[in-house]
Amino acid sequence: MIKFNKALKDIKVYEAGKPIELVVREYGIDPKDVVKLASNENPIGTSPMVAQAIRNHADKAHLYPDDSMFELKEALASKYDVLSDNIIIGAGSDQVLEFISRAVLDENSSVLMSAVTFAMYEIYTKQMGAKVLRTMSYEHKYEEFIEAYTMRKPKIVYICTPNNPTGDATKKAEVLKMIGQMKDAIVVVDGAYMEYASAKDSEYAITPNDLMEFSHVIYLGTFSKAYGLGGMRVGYGIAQKELIAQLYKMRPPFNISTLSLVAGIEACKDEDFVKESIALHTEQIKRYEAFADDNGFEYIESYTNFITYVFDDRIDATEISDALLKQGVIIRNLASYGMNAIRITIGTSKQNDIFFKHFKALL
Repeated sequence: MIKFNKALKDIKVYEAGKPIELVVREYGIDPKDVVKLASNENPIGTSPMVAQAIRNHADKAHLYPDDSMFELKEALASKYDVLSDNIIIGAGSDQVLEFISRAVLDENSSVLMSAVTFAMYEIYTKQMGAKVLRTMSYEHKYEEFIEAYTMRKPKIVYICTPNNPTGDATKKAEVLKMIGQMKDAIVVVDGAYMEYASAKDSEYAITPNDLMEFSHVIYLGTFSKAYGLGGMRVGYGIAQKELIAQLYKMRPPFNISTLSLVAGIEACKDEDFVKESIALHTEQIKRYEAFADDNGFEYIESYTNFITYVFDDRIDATEISDALLKQGVIIRNLASYGMNAIRITIGTSKQNDIFFKHFKALL
């Protein structure tokens, strides 16, 4: 009998948002009638400039990418006013999370995170046999984090701002205050949704350059959200070069594809597409806030491209999610996070019309 690593016994498989293809197969719904608002993808798609670049380079798909990723790192270095040596590229920012976990964790270590946050933090921690520590609140509260850090001495601290799956964010001043008190751990500032927070309120805007004075901090970013490249899997970590050099020892060769590399390089050039995406979001999320107010249930103020509706005992999140699924509307049920809540990606005007039509009928 094969004996697997004992750490695997306590790991739950990450539950990704249901794909359109699954809903079509299971419920017999025409693909054009399915609305996916579950995985926080960009509802307007990909920049036309990026799409054209991918087509132009399709004949190079048989070639390995430039493993130095020189052009992409140079583009990011220029964008954030850092050096190329400060950057590591991952197949999504979650691959950089994996590098960090493998670099520092073992069965005698622990990792600190908020009560409700990105599920992969826990999964990577447990893969290494390390212990998961959580604060009491889903918000990143200074007192809770510092108390847990002081008592438990974790090797990694995750600050997800804006936070997924709740959508709240932590002010830059508060993050910097926390970081200054946690110098014996790697502090990961996960800014996957930072473009949305920065556009909404400058007090919540954090750039990698804000963190470069700290040798124990790494900023994570991604092209999967505002840049519309979820399917290309391109993310990055930015930190002082000594930390990046250690993470490079964890990185496999050619860890993103030739076309993903092209897409990331071109995406850096098209900031107008990001502005267009955020403008649509800013306009449409107001509909979700107004709907919650009109119907008497709570929502968490969002600094992301999604919103979290929190229900009392009158509404069951699982029943709502399942019923919407049968109508071809895919959202995210947060019951697995211990919340009677649903997370909805803010879609286009038409997609949101369809969501509200079916949601109103269910209510």
